[in-house]
Parts: sequence; C-alpha cells; structure tokens
Amino acid sequence: MKRMLPMIAAAALSIAVGAPTAGAAGIDWSGVKGKEVTLFYPGQSSWEWVLTPADHGGAPKFREGKNCHECHNGEEKDMGALLVSGKKNEPTPIAGKPGSVVATVKLAHDDANLYVHLEFNEGTQPDAKMDPAFATKVTMMLNDGKVVESTRAGCWAACHDDAATMPSANGSTRTKYLPKTRAKLTRQGGGDNLQPADVLAKERADGEFLEYWQARLNPGQPATAVNGTIFDKREETSPTAVTAEASFANGVWSVTLARKLSAGAPFKDIAPGKTYTVGFAIHAGHTAHRFHYVSLENTFVLDSGNADFVAMKK
Repeated sequence: MKRMLPMIAAAALSIAVGAPTAGAAGIDWSGVKGKEVTLFYPGQSSWEWVLTPADHGGAPKFREGKNCHECHNGEEKDMGALLVSGKKNEPTPIAGKPGSVVATVKLAHDDANLYVHLEFNEGTQPDAKMDPAFATKVTMMLNDGKVVESTRAGCWAACHDDAATMPSANGSTRTKYLPKTRAKLTRQGGGDNLQPADVLAKERADGEFLEYWQARLNPGQPATAVNGTIFDKREETSPTAVTAEASFANGVWSVTLARKLSAGAPFKDIAPGKTYTVGFAIHAGHTAHRFHYVSLENTFVLDSGNADFVAMKK
C-alpha cells in the first residue's frame, strides 16, 4: 500500500511505499557512514566492447583478471564527460546533458530488512522524452557472487551490443541478459541463441542470476517500487518485494530502497559473512534503456568485513 505524507508548501514531499517491517523512516541516516559514488554516462559501451582490445584499451588487463573498479576508480567524471560529448561511443548525444552524477550512498539493516539510501543532485537534465511516465529512475543491481562477470564488471555483465538501442540491436527490443545464457557470444552479442533448456535450468537453480531493485520517481508524486531478475532476459517480479521512499527538495533526491533480508524465491538471501556486489544506475531526464548514468561495481557486507560498504545494524 502506498502512503503519501502531507504536502507542505516550499518543503520536500516525502513518499513512502509500505516499508517491509519497521520502515526506513525509522533510520537516522545522519548517523550512518556514507560513501560518494560517481555515476557516469556510459554511452553505447557494451560488455563486448569491454572485451575487445581494438575498441577498449583496457581489454587486455580485464582479460588478465583486472576488474573495472581497479582500473577506473577516480576516472568516472572524465569518462562521463568524454562519452556524453559524442566523441566516443555515442552516435546521438543529447545536448546539454551532464556527464556524471555524484550520489552519497548509505547502507543499513535491522533484524529483518536491508536499506539502501541514495542522495544526489542530478543537475539540469534535458528532457529525452523517452519515458513520459517517470522523470527519474534509481536502480540497484545485486549479485551474491554467483555471477562472476558482474563481480568483475558490475552492470556491464548484463549490457550487450545487441540489446535494445545498442549498436547491434538492428531494431530488436531485446532486454538485458547474462553472457552464460547464450550458446555463443560474438562482438555483436549473443542474440537469441540460448543455451539448451537443461543448461539454463541448472544455471538458474545454481543462483547464476542478478536481482534488481528500482524506484521510479516524479517530484511531488508517490514513488513506484519495482524489482526483478536478470538471467536470459530482464524480468519484472510480481508481487514486488522491494519498497521505496523518496523526497525531492532544492534539486536533491533522497531515495531509500528496501527489502527483507530473506524474501524467498526468486530473491537472494542477504546474510552476514558474505560479500555482495552492487551496481547503481540513475535514469534522469525521462530517459529509458540508455542515456543514463551507471556506477562501477561496489561491494557490501553486513556488520563487518572488507568491502566498499558495511551495512551496520540500526
């Protein structure tokens, strides 16, 4: 059930979409340590592009075992500025679009739920007129280590050259998918040539899929929370296990996504002692499919451990 708080003139409108149990509103985020994550404009840089030395200078290092974060951490703003300009991997740049967005990200949990909180100013965004329903979308992609490609490259594991709006799509509406679900990958992607059904069934049963959480936003309106999985395609899951709270004031979005630590199939259990990989994306300016911002891969753990984020119990 969606619950809209009273609107107060000249103040932020806070929206809550039924918190899992105690609700993120009970967390004092000022007492939670955060980290700045720079999300940058990726253009049409696909998984296949990442692996191709003729296209990507870092491809040999990646093939040798380096992760994206290891090579490009700290370079996100420069990469975004180059790509958004249309000088590289972007045939149809949108004039005036910022090259990056900086978000302060915080994670916390209670006995039952994980909460992921982002604050960011998306800047002045040209209207791409691609998604008339929502001005902004905030997405988190979750991997529990079962998808090795995502552990090394975050969201790029699911972004292929033949997906919708990408260079080799040829008009296809193909969604995100994982490399191992295809019988063969070429520089143009894996197409619709899937692995045999028994291979796919085993991969899925082994947990080789990604989970995504998303908040769909318009200033002054209730947030919409959706979630789903990415395997041989992106598939929204209903009923939604993820909830969202959001406020918008003085150009700044404050967004909290949450779900139960153990939400049942098809969701991944989130437990102490395990390291998870997360990637973040922001679609701003009524964009869809692309013209968005993405982060490099980040890691998190519950309570203690060596990771980019340590979600403490609150």
